[in-house]
Amino acid sequence: MPDPAFLLAVVMVLALTAYALLGGADYGGGVWDLLATGRSAPEQRATISRAIAPVWEANHVWLILVVTILFTAFPRAFGWLSVHLHIPLMLTLLGIVLRGSAFVFRAYGPGDERFSGRWGLVFAGASTITPVLLGIIVGAITEGRFDPEASGFRSMYLAPWLTPFAISVGFFALVLFAYLAAVYLTLEATRDISDLFRARALTAGALAGVMALIVFLLAGEAPHVRASLTRSAWAVPLHVATGAAAFATAMMLWMRRFRAARVAAAAQVALIVWGWALAQYPYLIWGHVTIQSSSAPRQVLVLLLQVVAIGAVILLPALSYLFSLFGPRRVHTGTNHK
Repeated sequence: MPDPAFLLAVVMVLALTAYALLGGADYGGGVWDLLATGRSAPEQRATISRAIAPVWEANHVWLILVVTILFTAFPRAFGWLSVHLHIPLMLTLLGIVLRGSAFVFRAYGPGDERFSGRWGLVFAGASTITPVLLGIIVGAITEGRFDPEASGFRSMYLAPWLTPFAISVGFFALVLFAYLAAVYLTLEATRDISDLFRARALTAGALAGVMALIVFLLAGEAPHVRASLTRSAWAVPLHVATGAAAFATAMMLWMRRFRAARVAAAAQVALIVWGWALAQYPYLIWGHVTIQSSSAPRQVLVLLLQVVAIGAVILLPALSYLFSLFGPRRVHTGTNHK
């Protein structure tokens, strides 16, 4: 049997990918809710709410899966993160709770515009800040600036994540999620609003390329990342595939083939997540904790793998049915949306 610790690490990466593609698009919808302007602003927000409402709670199952596997299978890594990154982790949790609560209060509260406006602002603000925090956490894990012998508050609890590299990863995540959301929303809106989201998707895609370059330039703070992304055997094929997916997304958006654009954008973001995982391997926290050094006893790992397999048999068909029920059904008049 393959190493169960490695298999569980792969499951975590796949769950993170699913969370980025599904939950990330929900966050991105909140960004566009915040930036909705003009006469069509109410229709833009209604489109976003209609797209998010049936699935936003279900999408968090992937983040819960990651936390559960990390806590059970890799307790040492969980302990390190809980201590050194507890501030951004708590802020992220607060953002997730505020975002969900505000979305529900706005949707089902009294019809007063001031009431819905205040909760809408909370929803959009939390949707914008939380992805930045999630990206900062990923950047801190990648950079590995944890000092186990530090004693001061700043050294222990601020220095690991308040770095240019980690913050740049945070804003990269925000732009990627907004990009995904705009691409997805082209299938949910009426023709006029669809063109608006199409333009935003093209703009966000270009900005994502700029942010990727900034992250790479700041990777001097994490030289192993730059080395992996330039000199590894998988580096060139990964960059070519990611670039091809980005180009395909732009072309499909330009041609208004929105279903194909959605697939290409999802592939682009998935490849970015997998590239990060490959650059990080075999570390869970770079320079400190590896998959093997942090893993629980083998019998725990095997049992957890069995539980994950049984859960997948139940969860995946249920989620597939959920998305089939609430997937985009609108027909674009005069638009090719194959």
